[in-house]
Amino acid sequence: MRTEEIIGIWRTVILGDHKSWVMFGNGTCVILMEPEEDLAAQAVGILREYGPVHAGTPSADFGIIELDDAPGWVVYGHHHDDVLSYVAPDEVEEADELKVGLLGRSRRDQDGRELEVVHVEDKRGRGD
Repeated sequence: MRTEEIIGIWRTVILGDHKSWVMFGNGTCVILMEPEEDLAAQAVGILREYGPVHAGTPSADFGIIELDDAPGWVVYGHHHDDVLSYVAPDEVEEADELKVGLLGRSRRDQDGRELEVVHVEDKRGRGD
């Protein structure tokens, strides 16, 4: 998927007009529930800590949520509920939870190592 398409998905599925978020190069999204002055730097700090996967640790754990408002799934990790990856239906051969989860987790891992910010959605000052 192209960056613009994933941004559109995140705009659809993140509930609440007040939630600022940052998207990274492989589509991982960090929602900033308590936004600081520099949203990108804050998100980089969170993803640097909670993005990389280390085998045999809780960082390798994941869960998936099937989306109602868009096709596909959101994959979340064990340690931080606001670090999310999106997986589209055409990216997996069958809707298998393990395949979806592993793909989303690998994107989070890659983004947690590369830390390339591609989009900042600044919603500070907006209400629900």
